[in-house]
Amino acid sequence: MEVNNAFIDIKTPTNIHLMGIGGAGMSGLALLLNAMGHTVSGCDMENTFYLNRVRQDGVQVTMGHHREHLDTYKPGLIIHTSAIAQDHPELIEARRREIPVAKRAEILSMIFNNRSGVGIAGTHGKTTTSSMISLIAERAGFKPTVAIGGELCDIGCNAKLGTGDYMVAELDESDGSFELFSPVIAVVTNIDWDHIDHYPAYEMVIEAFSRFADGKKPGAPLILCAEDPGIQRLLSFGNHPNAITYGWGSGWRWGACNVRHLLGGGVDYSVMRDGEIIGSLMLKVSGEHNVLNSLAALAASEKMGIPFETAASALGTFRGAKRRLQFIGESGDVAIYDDYGHHPREISATMAAVARAFPSRPLHVVFQPHRYTRTEALYRDFASALSSAHRVYLLPIYPADEPPISGVSSFLIADELSAAGRDDSVVCSDFGEASEIVSEATRAGDLVLTIGAGSIESLGGMILGNMRKRLDGIRHGNDAAVVA
Repeated sequence: MEVNNAFIDIKTPTNIHLMGIGGAGMSGLALLLNAMGHTVSGCDMENTFYLNRVRQDGVQVTMGHHREHLDTYKPGLIIHTSAIAQDHPELIEARRREIPVAKRAEILSMIFNNRSGVGIAGTHGKTTTSSMISLIAERAGFKPTVAIGGELCDIGCNAKLGTGDYMVAELDESDGSFELFSPVIAVVTNIDWDHIDHYPAYEMVIEAFSRFADGKKPGAPLILCAEDPGIQRLLSFGNHPNAITYGWGSGWRWGACNVRHLLGGGVDYSVMRDGEIIGSLMLKVSGEHNVLNSLAALAASEKMGIPFETAASALGTFRGAKRRLQFIGESGDVAIYDDYGHHPREISATMAAVARAFPSRPLHVVFQPHRYTRTEALYRDFASALSSAHRVYLLPIYPADEPPISGVSSFLIADELSAAGRDDSVVCSDFGEASEIVSEATRAGDLVLTIGAGSIESLGGMILGNMRKRLDGIRHGNDAAVVA
């Protein structure tokens, strides 16, 4: 911890400056603080989608990090992301002036722990599960406060200040900060080895989630996907008398049976509670992982006092979160989707969902690995997850805040694919080359999936633009009309 939270009065309006405001989590915190009456400003190195949203709310944003911001905005509190180095001149100057400095999670946990917090943790699925619970609470008239690491399509933002007692928040385990939160309802979707830079060993991940489970409010329910191997290990770590389990069939408190994956997308299933079918649910979103996410949402909403019928009705309208198998567009009967998946298990789940929704359509996958440490540890698993694609295109690694590691590149994945007999994977030098190659390689009936947690979200639009130019050129008898 950088600062004793006892000396921060988050309830009294002041000037607050956020370094790294363009990220999903930081922009959401900025929206909350702004709605609470604080005068919020921020800075970042790159323009992002989320900066447009905070600007719309009147938040002043400056590009770049500079110590002069302390004179410009006169903050009474500086909040920064974990990616900002402790010896950054702006932070050094803030401390010299005795301006309190804190990380995002420290401030968000202060807001969360003073409300009836519903905290959703897990290596995968927490954004979607948080979004589902938020939508249910909103439709039930609970007027929740919401803080999610991605934009909820049905609410139109990633955070909002509500007037109700509940706060629904996605809790990030990447740097251990989720241990600061003390929920009245805790959800853990799964536990996998990820964020290798913070957890060099899988056992460290299990231990962190165990501490999170122990840190919930006394007597608070702990909602767990008991199908997950990591959750099984968590349960073996200690006694969890308030655990509520969910999974497939009748062996858990909440279960799914009679699951049908619908052509074109979506899934329906029968909902079981305590071994008995209590109703059915049809989801617009695809994949077995979303069936499990919806079970977690139903379990949490029941503990919030929301009737099953209300929760099921809300889930039936759920359109997903931004960048979770999001439809980008279509040209010449080639459809393009985008997804945030950056772990082999997430990629496998997303590709399986696409295969079930569109079983006869060849799938072209463009993957941007995220972080050198993750790629070094999991490149074999990435290759295995991608191997079922019709064709694989690899982009250079998105480093986030990591320096390069010698010998670690996307060619590790390509070489592993080649060793498994997939010699057709393509390593692209940049987005321009990837857009040109993919738009040339696809044919009517194909699907394109761009996937990764870095900057790849803009690539789908580039590919779509290239395809439309090519199609327009063909219609006018000039195939050379494509612009690279």
